[in-house]
Parts: sequence; C-alpha cells; structure tokens
Amino acid sequence: MREYLKKKIIEVCDEKIEAKGSNVGLSFYAFFANKNDNPKLLMEAATWWIETHEFDHFEKALKIKRIIQNG
Repeated sequence: MREYLKKKIIEVCDEKIEAKGSNVGLSFYAFFANKNDNPKLLMEAATWWIETHEFDHFEKALKIKRIIQNG
C-alpha cells in the first residue's frame, strides 16, 4: 500500500476517534471524498480492506489504525 494512503488512513482514524470516541467504526470510503476522483487509489484501499483482510463493511478505527501502524 502506498505511503500516502497509509498516512491518510491514520489521519482519518485519528480524526474519527477524536470526534466520536474510541469505539467509532468506519469503512474504507471514509478515506476518500464523496467524489471518486482517484479510482486507482480507491481500488487499492478496497482491495486491502476486502480481499487482503476480509473486513466487514464497518470496522473499528482503532483496529484499522493498529494494523496500518504494525505493517
């Protein structure tokens, strides 16, 4: 996964956790604007989320952040 995407995921997780608490869930769509302006990056995130980790649609932000940080 691109370093840019890893940083973006951690940033969004931190924002969601700060705003809604440590139990907040999110989907991979949370890392993108409502406009699909970068389909390759979106598919990279979707592949990582769905195929690589077989996550549900919503997962805890803390879980996602830990996985990204631990490589």
